[in-house]
Order: sequence, then structure tokens, then C-alpha cells
Amino acid sequence: MGCWRLSSLVLPFLLLLCPVPSPACPAACRCTPGEADCRERGLREVPWSLSSNISTLWLGHNFIAVLGPRSFPPLPELRLLSLSRNRLELIHGQALLGLGALRELDLSHNYLSVLTPDTFLPLTSLATLNLGSNRLEELEPGVLSALPQLQALLLQDNPWMCSCNILPLWRWLSLHREKVREKSLVLCRLPEQLNKYPIMAFGDESFRQCQETSLSSEHYITLFIIGPFSFISSIFFCTFMGSIVVFYHNLRRESHCWRRP
Repeated sequence: MGCWRLSSLVLPFLLLLCPVPSPACPAACRCTPGEADCRERGLREVPWSLSSNISTLWLGHNFIAVLGPRSFPPLPELRLLSLSRNRLELIHGQALLGLGALRELDLSHNYLSVLTPDTFLPLTSLATLNLGSNRLEELEPGVLSALPQLQALLLQDNPWMCSCNILPLWRWLSLHREKVREKSLVLCRLPEQLNKYPIMAFGDESFRQCQETSLSSEHYITLFIIGPFSFISSIFFCTFMGSIVVFYHNLRRESHCWRRP
């Protein structure tokens, strides 16, 4: 009886000493402390049952095509995320919420053709971004400006369209040359006469025509207001002048009638 009482007292202490079970690893992944390896598993979406304390997540060589809103569970400790060699075409503006601690993001060898400034807005700590081997022809203003901690950028092997639309990217690259890795591989694809021409080899004079002809939003608003106003004013002016001419002709006709003997 005394042994039973002793064991009942010792058991709670033993339970307290036992480590808390770690969160379950997704069935499609191989997990080690702080890391989840989900490569080459035929995944079409991000596994949701990931441990919140992982710092590295490998999702390469899968079939993920879209990252919708909140595609990831909260991962406050995540530092490295690799999504290379998927079929990624679209990243929603809220897809990367909850990844504010992320330092390195690999999106290379995908089908990305459009990125918006909202795409990377949650990644305030991101230092390395790999966008190589996608289908990007241009980058909207603000896409890279949304990454205040960015230190290394890879853009090689994209079909860059070297027209006036490439001007925002060229300006950013010119101001942050030290952040661009593989500079010699950031090449124009179109137009044909500039195929394989390095974007960073352009000078300011190359875009002089674009800068002279480009209009700001204020210019467009002004044109939108002045255009219809000028059109309506011209109608009123023509009507007024026509009335004066008709009135003048009628007046001459009447005076001519009065002068007849």
C-alpha cells in the first residue's frame, strides 16, 4: 500500500520531467529539429500541419502552381524558404503573411510573369531573393522597394523586354549594383536587336526618349479634365460664332430690302 502511495506521488514529477512531444511532421515531409524537407513529394499546395518552430522549409521540385491568401501557417521562426522548380505562376498579395522573419526566399525555375508591390510586402526581414529562371519581362515599380533589408538579388535567365517598361527596373539596378548577383546574366530577350544585351550596360541616354515622353499621373488627370472641357468649349464657341454669322447675314438681307425703291 505504501509503495502504491509512493508511486502515485512520484508519477506526476516524472511526467513533468518528460519533454513535451514535438508537433507532428506532415506525412509528405521529412523533418528534423528546425527543418522540414518536403522536396519531390508531388505536392500541389503547402502542407498546413507544419511545426511553428521550423527555421528552414524545402518545397522544391513539386507541382505548386498558385500561392493563394495565407498559403502558409504562422511560421514566426522561418528563416529560409525554397520553392524552386515548381510550377508557380501566381503569388497572391497575402500569400506570404506570417513570414516576417524570413531571410532567404528562392523562387527560381518557376513560371512567374507578374509580381506586384504587395507580393513581398510582409517580408520586412528578407535579405536574399532569387527570381532567376522565371518568365519575367518587367518588374512594377515598388516590387523591390518593398524589401528594405534586401542584400542579394538574382534575376538571371528571365525574358526581359528592354523597352520603356524596363526603366523602373534599370533605375533600381543602377542604384543598387552591389546587391545584384550574376549581373552579366541579367540580359534582354526582346526586342530581337537587343537579345542577350546586359540590362546594366544601358546608360541614362538609352532611356532619354522614355523619360521625355512619359507622363505622370498628374498629367493624365489634367488631360482628363482639360480634354472634355476644351471639347465642350469649342462646341459653344463654334455655335456662338455661327449664330453671329447668321445674324449678320439676316441683318444685311433686311437692310437690302429696305433700300429697294
